Amino acid sequence: MKTLTFYLVFFCFSSQFVGNTQSVMIEEFQGFNFSHNGFIFVGFPVIYEYRRLLSLPFFTTYILVLVGNSLLIYVIRIMESLHSPMYILICGLAVDIVVATVIIPNMLLSFLFDWNDISLASCLTQMFFTHFLSSVESTILLAMALDRYVAICYPLHYARILNSAMFLRLLLFTVIRSGSIMFVLVALAGSLSFCGSNVINHCYCDHMALVSLACGNTDKNNAIGLAVIICFVGIDICVIIFSYMKILNVVLRRAAGEDRWKAFHTCGTHLMVIMCFYLIGTVTFLSRNLNIQIPTDINTFLGVMYIVLPASVNPIIYGVRTKEIRKRILKMFNTRVNNELTVQVAIVEM
Repeated sequence: MKTLTFYLVFFCFSSQFVGNTQSVMIEEFQGFNFSHNGFIFVGFPVIYEYRRLLSLPFFTTYILVLVGNSLLIYVIRIMESLHSPMYILICGLAVDIVVATVIIPNMLLSFLFDWNDISLASCLTQMFFTHFLSSVESTILLAMALDRYVAICYPLHYARILNSAMFLRLLLFTVIRSGSIMFVLVALAGSLSFCGSNVINHCYCDHMALVSLACGNTDKNNAIGLAVIICFVGIDICVIIFSYMKILNVVLRRAAGEDRWKAFHTCGTHLMVIMCFYLIGTVTFLSRNLNIQIPTDINTFLGVMYIVLPASVNPIIYGVRTKEIRKRILKMFNTRVNNELTVQVAIVEM
C-alpha cells in the first residue's frame, strides 16, 4: 500500500514538472524563437480615417519634387558654363528624387488602397536606402559649404584644391562613411526578434520605429542610432556652420552695401534650410532613443518632413535663387512661349 502511494505521489509531481517545463518551452518559443516576417504601417493613427485626404498634399509634393529636381538636373546638364564643382554638387542634391521615391509612392498606396503590409526584407531594404541617401545628402551639404569656403576665402587656390582627384576622394568618402554605418544600422535591426506587435506607427520603415517593436535587448541598436546622430549631425553641422561663419566674416569685411546684404541673405537662407534638415532628423532619431514622449502623429509628420522638406525646397534655394540657373530657366520658358505664339500667328495668317 505504501509503495502504491509513493508511486501515485511521484507520478503527480512528475506530471506537474513536465507540464511546467512544457509551458516554459512554449513561452520561450512564442517569445524568442518566433519572429514576425511581415509588418503593418499605421501612419497618423489619430487622423487615420482622413488618410485619403492626406494623399492629396503628399501626391502634390511628390510631383513638385520630381519636376523641380528634374528641371534642375536638366538645366545644369545642358549648360556647359555650369559644369563646375559647385553646380555639380547642387545637381547631386537631386538624390532627393530617389529618397522621396523610396517612401512616398508606398505612402500613397497605403492611404488610398490600404496597402499597409510590408515584409521584413522589404522593410530593411527601404530603411537602408532611406537613411543611406539622407546621409549622402548630408555629405553633399557639407561639401557645398566647404566649396564656398575655399572659393571665397582662398580664391587663388580654388582650382588646385577642388579638382577631379578631390571629387573622387569625396565620392569614396561618402560611399564608405554612409554605406558602412547604415549597413551596420540595418544589419543590427535585422538580427532582432519581433515577437510582440507587428504594427509600425510610421509611414515608412524608420530605424527606431522598427527597433521599438523588438522583444530582445536593443542597446546596440540605440548605440548605433546615437552614433549616426554624432557622425552626421554633430560633425557635419559643426563644419558647415564654421564654413558659413568664415564666409560671412570675409564677405562682410570685403563687400559693402547691397553686396553685403545679398551675402548675408544667401548664407542665412542656406543655414536656415540646413538647420531645419538636421533639426528634424535629430528629433526623429532621438525621440525613440531617449524615450522622449512625442505624440505619434507629430513624430510621424516630422519623420516624413525630414525626407520631403529638403527635396521640395532644395531646387528653389540652390537652383532658382542661383542667378545663372534662374536666367537659363527663364530663357527656356520665354523661348517656348515665343515659339508657341509664332506658330499660332502663322496658323491665323494661313
